[in-house]
Amino acid sequence: MSLRKRLTLIAAASVGVAVLIAVAVSYTVVRGQLRGQIDDSLNAQAEAVQNGTFHMQQQIPGIPARAGGPAQYAQIVLATGNPQTEAGNLTLPVTEHTREVAAGTGREFLTDVQVGANHLREITFPVDGEVIDNGVPRFETAAVQLARPLNGTDSILSNLRLILVLLFVGGIALAAALGRLAARRVLAPLGEVAQAAQHIGETDDLTGRVPVHADDEVGQLATRFNAMLDRLESSRAALDESVRAQRQLVADASHELRTPVTSLRTNVVVLLQGGALSDEDRERLLSDVVEQSEELSALVGDLIELARGDQPIESADDVRLDGIVEEAVDRARRNAPGIDFDARLQPVVVDGVPERLVRAVNNLLDNAARHSPAGGTVEVRVDTSGVRVRDHGGGVDPQDLPHVFDRFYRGVNSRGRQGSGLGLAIVRQVAEQHGGSVTATNAPDGGAVFEILLPTTPLRSEPAVQAMSS
Repeated sequence: MSLRKRLTLIAAASVGVAVLIAVAVSYTVVRGQLRGQIDDSLNAQAEAVQNGTFHMQQQIPGIPARAGGPAQYAQIVLATGNPQTEAGNLTLPVTEHTREVAAGTGREFLTDVQVGANHLREITFPVDGEVIDNGVPRFETAAVQLARPLNGTDSILSNLRLILVLLFVGGIALAAALGRLAARRVLAPLGEVAQAAQHIGETDDLTGRVPVHADDEVGQLATRFNAMLDRLESSRAALDESVRAQRQLVADASHELRTPVTSLRTNVVVLLQGGALSDEDRERLLSDVVEQSEELSALVGDLIELARGDQPIESADDVRLDGIVEEAVDRARRNAPGIDFDARLQPVVVDGVPERLVRAVNNLLDNAARHSPAGGTVEVRVDTSGVRVRDHGGGVDPQDLPHVFDRFYRGVNSRGRQGSGLGLAIVRQVAEQHGGSVTATNAPDGGAVFEILLPTTPLRSEPAVQAMSS
């Protein structure tokens, strides 16, 4: 059963129960009032008879019209059980209870009786009536029966029952119709959500959104559904971009690997063939093989680092960024003894992975050393904004600046130099993984400036500046 039908049935059942209770209470109250008036009249006449002097041979006393007037039917039942009709020319039924009242052993009671087509309300009560026997008065116990017709009351109650039944049925029908209408309006937004979900399942299209009609529970559901679609669309876009980047990486890697592998194979084949190779040619080929092997090894290492860097950071620690840069500077001095590294490192902490941060800083320092002239100076700075590395070489061609961090991009000034073209791409990847970014600019007085901007926290207890130079 659909939710709309269930809501309609619930609304109809709820209204039906309420109307049924109202109908039952109304009928009970009206019936009680109508029959209560008849009972009051019978009790009033019975009280008048009992409080006065009752003579068996005389007519039973009545009551005023304002109190209901005398009962239409009256009957005296003697102690012997013989009835004597006094009014109405209708013989009322005499039961065992009536005889007990007439004999003085029973108590007054009210009951409904059916005499032919007449439905009557009857009261039976005991009296001590005066009887004249041979001129001598004496008192004798008897029972008096007074009855009033209920046919008029029954007719009114019958019409009332019909009206109340129609009201009950009409109330349920109206409640069902209004409940169905209300359910349709309330569930319309849910239907839109269901249609949107079905559309997504059939077409795999995440661009559609559910309209929000009101700020209620259903509206909040639509809002959250739209927010979920936004996140799914963003996730899909990121996934598509990741897949595209991976495919591009594979394609670029294949292209970059083909040249050193081909050259290495050619040199190895020549060496294997032997022939009339001079010692000088053999030495040159062996040197080329070693150089190409190192180039190939560096390229594979960079590719592995890029692939590993695509994985999200699962566990990060508080890392002293100045300590990492200090170690990287010591390494750069050993690898490039002809370059002067001027380091000024402020103690700061960054939340990250030490190994990846070290790789990024090493790549920056290696890049600066390669583009610095012999005896040149590389300035290294660490502060609350991150890491800044400047060389005093020829700078970066303005056309290359927007692309220096792209994978396998080799600028004009980098062509002819050994390198995979992945070092700065790894720098950008590491910075973004740690919630930061990278920039590349040319200094006004010459040289290039590379920065890794990271969210850091300064250490107040440490010296403000740490200076190192060689």
